[in-house]
Amino acid sequence: MTDLSVDEDRLRTDIETTAGFGAEPAEEGRGRTVLTGTEANREARDYLLSRMEDAGLSVRVDAVGNVAARWVPESADPAAAPVAVGSHVDSVPNGGIFDGVLGVYAGLEAVRAMRAADVAPTRPVDVVCFTEEEGTRFADGLLGSSVAAGHRSVEEALALTDAGGETLREALEAIGYHGEDHLDASEWDAWLELHVEQARTLERAGVPVGVVTTIAGVTHCDVDISGTANHAGSTPMDERRDALTAASELVLEVERAARAGGEESALVGTVGSLDVSPGAVNVVPGEVSLGVDVRDTEEATITGLVERIEERLDRLEVARGVETSLTREFYAPPTELSERLRTALHEAGDRTGIETTDLHSGAFHDTMYVADVTDAALVFAPSEGGYSHSPREWTDWEDCARATAVLAEALVSLTD
Repeated sequence: MTDLSVDEDRLRTDIETTAGFGAEPAEEGRGRTVLTGTEANREARDYLLSRMEDAGLSVRVDAVGNVAARWVPESADPAAAPVAVGSHVDSVPNGGIFDGVLGVYAGLEAVRAMRAADVAPTRPVDVVCFTEEEGTRFADGLLGSSVAAGHRSVEEALALTDAGGETLREALEAIGYHGEDHLDASEWDAWLELHVEQARTLERAGVPVGVVTTIAGVTHCDVDISGTANHAGSTPMDERRDALTAASELVLEVERAARAGGEESALVGTVGSLDVSPGAVNVVPGEVSLGVDVRDTEEATITGLVERIEERLDRLEVARGVETSLTREFYAPPTELSERLRTALHEAGDRTGIETTDLHSGAFHDTMYVADVTDAALVFAPSEGGYSHSPREWTDWEDCARATAVLAEALVSLTD
């Protein structure tokens, strides 16, 4: 084992300093709002670049604002494919202080620890901060990594607009982060991302580090149910074509179907949006639109639940006299992560004496896109209470340091 020493205090200082950019008042915990192209985003980026440069890394910014800082030690072949590590520093509105930020600064701390231990890698190392992972201003999420992995062109990304009509290009230019380079994830030998779990698997198991096997796939379905709007007082119950009562049955069907897999199942189903028309207390609802989110690590399971929803809609048409439609408007398949890198992470845990365990991710991460073009791995640190995207998000500093130690040890082996 390499004699690496992760500096917990230094890691904590970087995360807590970043927490001050876009800080939000909170009754419990610490909140932050850092949207792409805002002043808080500029401050978070400026601080990150200063820390990267202090660590002796060469920093570049690409056209969509992705930041990559490279370490090329004398022992490394500059032409060799780098190993990259990182995450993001943007947040959801009033989000937590660890989401994304831990991954960026853990990557930087891993490089600092390697340098302090006089490790002699044969490959360069890139520490990366992707633009707009959260998707709260210009896109649905994973914006920077989608460009780096070739899923979206630079021109398409820069033309994206926010609710006020400002383009991504304009927002990045305003804060000085519209570069000219193009970060290409396919050029990396491997990619590692450390993230807070955003669930309670590790906390319940009492294990400090999780190695993700699969990022769950997801589909979004738009469901429309049409009945007849009518007077709430004069329309008899047996003559109603109530779109909302039909929708209520569907909501419960989604919950029942998702629960049927049991405690060990990765399947989850959520009705997260509901639009009722005309929306008056004294009118029988005539139209309802629902948004359904279905996730699992198996494609067939996702498809099976969608088919069950469709069957339920057919029965509702007969039983309640409504008309229904379902559009599957978004689908991202499950992402299997690299066995080579997962093995390297478990072995790093063994060498450092830090316990690791396998688990899946129900949430999206930049790793999902990067895994399409190179070997990729995702590492989790425990989330206290499972809270995330909230000021209550918390990961103990010791757990941050332990997960970073495993990341650093794996980085040593992958660059040897």
